[in-house]
Amino acid sequence: MQTPTSAFVGPGSQPQDPDDTLDILRMPSGMSTFSAAHVPEATQSAAHAEGIAAGEAILAGLDAWCADATPRSIPLAHLPAPDRAFVRQLLGEGEVSVIGGATLQAQESVLAGVWYIRETSVDGTLYDERVEIGPFPPSLLAIAFEGAAEAVAMAAHFPENVFNAPALIPEISAHLPRIADDSLPVHVINLSLLPHTQEDLQYLDTLLGSGPLIILSRGYGNCRIRATATRNVWWVRYYNSQDTLILNAIELSRLPDVAVAAPEDLADSRERLAEIMDLYR
Repeated sequence: MQTPTSAFVGPGSQPQDPDDTLDILRMPSGMSTFSAAHVPEATQSAAHAEGIAAGEAILAGLDAWCADATPRSIPLAHLPAPDRAFVRQLLGEGEVSVIGGATLQAQESVLAGVWYIRETSVDGTLYDERVEIGPFPPSLLAIAFEGAAEAVAMAAHFPENVFNAPALIPEISAHLPRIADDSLPVHVINLSLLPHTQEDLQYLDTLLGSGPLIILSRGYGNCRIRATATRNVWWVRYYNSQDTLILNAIELSRLPDVAVAAPEDLADSRERLAEIMDLYR
């Protein structure tokens, strides 16, 4: 009787060579989700008149931005603490957080382009709270490259085991002047696709320096963006849901797109907030 072909194929039918085992990188299995803000009950309106007025001011700021694309700022520090808490609850928490040195923090709300800003002294004492409206909070972008170098200098000698970083320095220097031309595409150096040593990365990090701004964007895994101490040079790292680095890149731009709310997002935020504020009228 002829032996069926199926006896020679399938799981367990062939010898297993340990070197043949595929070690496949696990892809993200989950994501951070961001639901709509838990809107305070309309019955609370009498107790939070100043908070509701602040909500109306934020809506007016969105109206104005949609009209002329000029960023707006709505002060909140003068509000009683319960009304500031009411506004925070009204806005909810979105997926982008920004740290500006030791004194400035921003949290995007669930309304894209609406940013809750906290400013403190170095010892942590809170002295200002406000909402800023725009694709990215202007007050934080303003400090991203304070005192930054305008160019990258080529060193005469390189540390041991630094092989490929020196070739990237002319590339960065060549593209820096082109950032002012908005018609040109953003230039990205994907370090994950380039051969490099750990010393290469350390050398680039030292050469470019560290700026005061850190941006965290949470979605599928995490994106962590750091301003360098070289103007318009950003270090961008993507991690999957297991916190494994899956993309390491240097981006030359005014601001990475992943951290920016699009104009249509702000228009949508205006419509959503108008619906919310109708509950309190």
